[in-house]
Amino acid sequence: MPEKNRSRHIGLARALSKLGYCSRSQAASLIRTGRVRLNGEVRRDPETPVDPRRDAIEIEGKRIQPAQKIYLMMNKPRGLVTTAADEKGRETVYSVLRKSGEHLPWIAPVGRLDKASEGLLLLTNDSEWGARVAEPKTHLEKTYHVQIDKVGDDELRRAIEKGVRSDGDILRARRCTLLRAGEKNCWLEIVLDEGKNPQDF
Repeated sequence: MPEKNRSRHIGLARALSKLGYCSRSQAASLIRTGRVRLNGEVRRDPETPVDPRRDAIEIEGKRIQPAQKIYLMMNKPRGLVTTAADEKGRETVYSVLRKSGEHLPWIAPVGRLDKASEGLLLLTNDSEWGARVAEPKTHLEKTYHVQIDKVGDDELRRAIEKGVRSDGDILRARRCTLLRAGEKNCWLEIVLDEGKNPQDF
């Protein structure tokens, strides 16, 4: 197969994700259970090579077409987990979308915010865009306001910007600014430009 043609082929599960139908893991499950046809034939291997521009992909007899790209910004409330389904039965960010009353196709969070966190959360069905935004190499700045149980000073701020070593990585803030302080605690503005999990709030 010529190089230029081979480069167009991707795995079947990834193709369904790129088309905006569902997540790659959901697609893999659909494929393994025999619910996906490629050019009229059932395929059970999620890595089956596909050219999304030429091949016909069907799920339960319905031809899958590229979904309209959707990009949402959510002001995530505290108390919600950033996941599609939670094994502990906790309320997720998707409950906010259901309460909006809008009929939306599959969309996924770009990155995450922990249950106790609130603020901007991006959601999209454009998996390529989401991957670019979340990729640590993009160095996209993310700003957090964090409360800590000690009084902040210049030494603490310098230590946060210098970073600490964790599992071979250096975790550091791009900038750390004192917002306000009390007698026993303070609020810091911390700017990160990498997406390492131990840093997420």
